[in-house]
Amino acid sequence: MIFIFGPLYSGKRDIAIKILNCDKERLSRRAIWDVQNQAARIGNDKIKLQDLSEKLLSYEIVIATETGGGVVPIEQSEREAREAAGYLNQLLARKADVVIRVFCGIPVILRGDLPGFSDIPRVSDLSGFSGAPRVLDLTR
Repeated sequence: MIFIFGPLYSGKRDIAIKILNCDKERLSRRAIWDVQNQAARIGNDKIKLQDLSEKLLSYEIVIATETGGGVVPIEQSEREAREAAGYLNQLLARKADVVIRVFCGIPVILRGDLPGFSDIPRVSDLSGFSGAPRVLDLTR
């Protein structure tokens, strides 16, 4: 499974369409998006979130919108929804073969390989540049 995440309207589905070499209609049969909404409905029940993450593995691509950035909501239910979405993202990232973050339409592979997509940079490729992000690999 390929896990793609990033901010709202950052081009995540466009990247998925490119990777799967399909149109928007076919994408809906091969990928699922807005999974953060499913996590929000479950809330902080970690067992149910783990079950959801297992079900999502049946898709070729799973897409999530980041919800944890910005101002912390006042409403407890909204904070719990953000926490649930964040936990689901962690589970999906651990289980995915490939993890891609999309920001401003620019995909960066955080983990895994996409044969035939050498134009998508890997975080490890960026480490030689000044100011590049330092990545701590917690998967080992």
